[in-house]
Amino acid sequence: MAKELSGIVWVSRFPDTRTTSELAGAFRSGCEAFIAAARAGGADVEVSSTRRPKERAQLMHFSWRVHKQTLNPQNVPSLPGINIEWVHRRADGSVDLAASRAAATAMVNAYDIAFQPSLTSLHVVGKAIDMTISWSGSLSVAEKSGKVRVIASTPRSGMNLDFRKVGKTYGVLKHPTDRPHWSTTGH
Repeated sequence: MAKELSGIVWVSRFPDTRTTSELAGAFRSGCEAFIAAARAGGADVEVSSTRRPKERAQLMHFSWRVHKQTLNPQNVPSLPGINIEWVHRRADGSVDLAASRAAATAMVNAYDIAFQPSLTSLHVVGKAIDMTISWSGSLSVAEKSGKVRVIASTPRSGMNLDFRKVGKTYGVLKHPTDRPHWSTTGH
């Protein structure tokens, strides 16, 4: 079977799940309790990604590398279960590196990738979640112990240091710079 050229069409394939039921073990229960506590305190929580198929992780990883020019599209390894052709060619059959990189860039933009995706992402094993959290005014949120913490500091988002401490009590650790990303390790 002929391979299909890389590009934006691949982004809708192998979608991430968006439900906490797809998360693993203790991380699942910690996330669900943390989200419930945040919502009970008045926060708006929108989950955008939980478990990620390994195929999606691979597509994200290699599109980023081709886009950032750290990997020549001709050197992307064969990906089991993914019939993608990273090398775009001109009419005469020669490699069109600019078109190959442009297709990878379109994928990166459509995936909304901010940092180089890992092939061994915690999303693949159900130990990471991407969620956007916001509130207005002060937030009264319960830690896992039941102690209520009033958060009046800014920003009023998941990037708030006081709010991140609450997440930690549930075993849900915030990545320091990746705005929506929380996991078992914080990375």
